[in-house]
Amino acid sequence: MNKLHSTERFSDRVADYVRYRPDYPVAMLDWLHREQGVAPAWKVADVGAGTGISCQLFLDAGHEVTAVEPNAAMREAAVAWLGGNPRFRAIDGTSDATTLPDASVDLVTVAQAFHWFDPASTRREFARILRPGGLAAIFWNSRRLTGTPFLEGYEALLLRYGTDYTSVAERYADDDSMRAWFGAGWRGTARFEHKQLLDFDGLRGRLMSSSYAPKPGHSQHGPMLAALRELFDRCQRNGRISFDYDTRIIVGSLD
Repeated sequence: MNKLHSTERFSDRVADYVRYRPDYPVAMLDWLHREQGVAPAWKVADVGAGTGISCQLFLDAGHEVTAVEPNAAMREAAVAWLGGNPRFRAIDGTSDATTLPDASVDLVTVAQAFHWFDPASTRREFARILRPGGLAAIFWNSRRLTGTPFLEGYEALLLRYGTDYTSVAERYADDDSMRAWFGAGWRGTARFEHKQLLDFDGLRGRLMSSSYAPKPGHSQHGPMLAALRELFDRCQRNGRISFDYDTRIIVGSLD
């Protein structure tokens, strides 16, 4: 997938992304601090920061955060949300051309976006901007595909109606490939349970925040939402469904 397409494919989904995408568990940040020696004083470059969901996690813990995001609409949403924090700034950059100075950050983070990056050129750029002894942390919410009737029904819905769902899903790295990307610098990995409790409007917004969900005007849009409504009505408990994730994180140095 070419860079222009991958950086612009969320431009018309920003509102849903801001409102309905999941955050990340505080327990993951606690693990970084406790087990990996990351200190609140460390400067963070959050690459592919999107609308700032992952930036907020680090800001809340006292970090200085630079959001690196090439998509103007998403970057502007992050600034509108977090720009009042003096420890936050957002810049126009990509994973292989962040525009940050050499050895200028202590921690590079990527949340959810790594599968859009070119691994080799991204690794070189991260190594350049990290100070000696700095770390990179790659993490993402991995939606559970099985375990409840809702999760299994949602996966079937995406396979049926998603425009390029299979090709996007196959881009997500597994733990072994990420460990190979770090090489000798690999330090550790962890998983954390996470979930969203969503009413139907929240579930619809969560679906429409995905780049592979057909938009209004597409022939599959109406049938997809009808199927989503049926799935929700069948699986909801007290007007909510549980959208379950495993949050996975891999940490290492790139020296």
